[in-house]
Amino acid sequence: MCHFAQQERRSLCDLFSRVGPDAPTLCEGWSAADLAAHLVVRERRPDAAPGIVVPALAGYTERVQRRVRDSMTWEALVDTVRRGPPFPLRLHLIDEPMNTAEYFVHHEDVRRAGDGAEPRVLDPGLERLLWSRVRLMALVARRAAPCGLRLVAPGSGSVTVRDASPAVTMTGRPGELLLFLFGRTSVADVELSGDDGAVEQVRRAKFGF
Repeated sequence: MCHFAQQERRSLCDLFSRVGPDAPTLCEGWSAADLAAHLVVRERRPDAAPGIVVPALAGYTERVQRRVRDSMTWEALVDTVRRGPPFPLRLHLIDEPMNTAEYFVHHEDVRRAGDGAEPRVLDPGLERLLWSRVRLMALVARRAAPCGLRLVAPGSGSVTVRDASPAVTMTGRPGELLLFLFGRTSVADVELSGDDGAVEQVRRAKFGF
């Protein structure tokens, strides 16, 4: 059985080690060290993790994240990310649904921030898993869609984010669609078709968290 979450985790940590703590990422204002600290807080600081998604708690989370970043050497910080969360969150049945999309996106945050790396050729199993996450994200993305929006992944399927007119069709591989829905709109390799004005609205929309 493939453990795609662990594969993406290992690949990201290997990349962290190569590029160093000051490398840029696609997360606005964050270096690689900030991103690594974010992952540690997400998995190991239940007191601070809620602030990742709850704006009212974000200030505390940011303070904890800075302390985590500054309290360890870069090697120790990367090793902590590599080890993953405490048991039982390491269990495959929990790790795979919780972490595959997260680590895929953050892996690309570092890959594509540095030298404009091209999209990877993904394992078909990983693409199927990412497509399932696209379908879930479509429910969340509806509030950000400024017009009708349909996502199409050739060979995987299609899903409607918002049924409205005018409408835009976004076509791409599952991982690229997921990057767009996570707000990495400038690097996602997708094709937008439809009314020109609506397409421009989608390009400028604030997807992600």
